[in-house]
Amino acid sequence: MSDLIERPSLLKTYTKSFAPLKNRNLRIYLGGQAISLLGTWIQSTAQSWVVWELTKSESSLGIVVMLNTLPLFLLAPWAGGIADRFNRRFILLATQSIAMLLAFVLAYLIQTNQVQVWHIYLFSFILGNVAALDFPAQQAFIGDLSGMGQVRQAVTLNIMGLQVARMLGPAIAGVLLKMFGAAASFWINGASFFVVLLSIFAVRSQQASHPHNGARGQFRETVDFIRSQPRMVDLMIFAGLVTFFGLSIFNILPSVADNVLHGDSQTYGLLFGASGAGALVSVLFLLPLSQAAKRIGLIVTIAAAWMGTFFLLLSTSTWLALSMAAIFFISLGAPLVLTTGLGVLQLMAPGNMRARIISLFTMLTFGLQPISSIAIGYSAEHLGTQTAILINSLCLITGAVLMFFFRKGWRGWELQPTVPPILGSEK
Repeated sequence: MSDLIERPSLLKTYTKSFAPLKNRNLRIYLGGQAISLLGTWIQSTAQSWVVWELTKSESSLGIVVMLNTLPLFLLAPWAGGIADRFNRRFILLATQSIAMLLAFVLAYLIQTNQVQVWHIYLFSFILGNVAALDFPAQQAFIGDLSGMGQVRQAVTLNIMGLQVARMLGPAIAGVLLKMFGAAASFWINGASFFVVLLSIFAVRSQQASHPHNGARGQFRETVDFIRSQPRMVDLMIFAGLVTFFGLSIFNILPSVADNVLHGDSQTYGLLFGASGAGALVSVLFLLPLSQAAKRIGLIVTIAAAWMGTFFLLLSTSTWLALSMAAIFFISLGAPLVLTTGLGVLQLMAPGNMRARIISLFTMLTFGLQPISSIAIGYSAEHLGTQTAILINSLCLITGAVLMFFFRKGWRGWELQPTVPPILGSEK
């Protein structure tokens, strides 16, 4: 263990993870963002259950995810360039306002019993287009507020808010579904956007301007830079493995709750709640300590293999408590891979292409979900839910092992404490 983490620095590293909260602007923004994320997870959980009730089809669940994430893949070459070129505050105000409107319209359709599955398909696709622009702008905006010296810690704090939302949101949604029906979750999510909009208005940020090529030139420039950085490539490969073969399994949790565990919406909420609890423990304790890691490649590899092992356990379970335990342990690993990748990529990126590199990270990870969602939905319908999980878990473990043995520079990689120029975000 001493080869991985410097023991004398553990407490210092953990405390340092919360240092960005001394920054008033970052504190206000992350607080508003956390409340909005809670609403988002409440709606996301309820939406999956609405689709399941309307169709009883794993493929339909996959189609929703596909339509929601396909724009992340298609628009990534342009979205990052827009977020680097234009005022990120205005971009976020626009994207959050549109997302709020979509939530309210869906709430009305469900409340009045007019909702059909094609409504959810359409709104998922529109929201995916909004998210494609919002995500790189949001992550770069966090860097604007924190400065590059604290960007890894700031990204981790944002993920902490996300994981609190992932833990509480599904559980709250399960209660709301049981007591008030699905519409309540959508109304609550719409209202939560008011908080993040107020936080964006309240903060001050500085975004440096840089000369830019055209959209095609920007994309080619970004790809060429990433190709010249082998460790950037490795981070993106691992994030893609975890997203494609790991996180896609969560798309068929309604089927696990219904067909495997023979439960209801509350069972589904408990499974997602277990995921949120594991991820929260990860970001509260494991992620801060991992920032003292000497060998980031080894830490990320272990996290991916760990996830695959517990997905294997999930594929054999027909007992709710065991399934919740497996999902909890799975969720310890995912933030270590994805959040480490997101933070380290910002540290390694030149100042004038941070949002573009984030956008490509999104394209090569979450943007691949359309394919993975359809694949696991098809596999679950034709081979069975547990067999689909088994196949994905074996692919994830195999990918992690191959990367470990065939990318020698990756497993011995130590992140150097170099920081690229700060884009007008110093306090």
